[in-house]
Amino acid sequence: MEITTYNPQPLDTSDVLLPDALVALLERLAENTHDVWAAQRIKEGWAYGPKRDDASKKHPCLVPYADLPESEKEYDRKTAGETLKAVMALGYSVSKP
Repeated sequence: MEITTYNPQPLDTSDVLLPDALVALLERLAENTHDVWAAQRIKEGWAYGPKRDDASKKHPCLVPYADLPESEKEYDRKTAGETLKAVMALGYSVSKP
C-alpha cells in the first residue's frame, strides 16, 4: 500500500461572517456536536474517566456539554461555526421560520 500525504483543503470561509442571530444556533449546534461524539464513544464502549485512557476506553469529556471545560466547548463551537460558515459559503442561507 502506497502512503500518500494528506493535504486537507476545507472551504475558504475566511470572508463569511455569521450574523448575530445565529449565535444561539451555533451554541446549540456545538452542544449537538458534543452529544453526537459522546453517543458514538459510549456506543463503542467508552465511559467517563478523569484521564483519557485508550486501553480502558475512559475519557474525561464524556460529560454533559454544560460540564465541559471552556476549551472543549470552544473546540465544538469552532466545528459548528465552520459548518455554518461552509453552508453559507456554498450559497445557502440559514434562517429561522
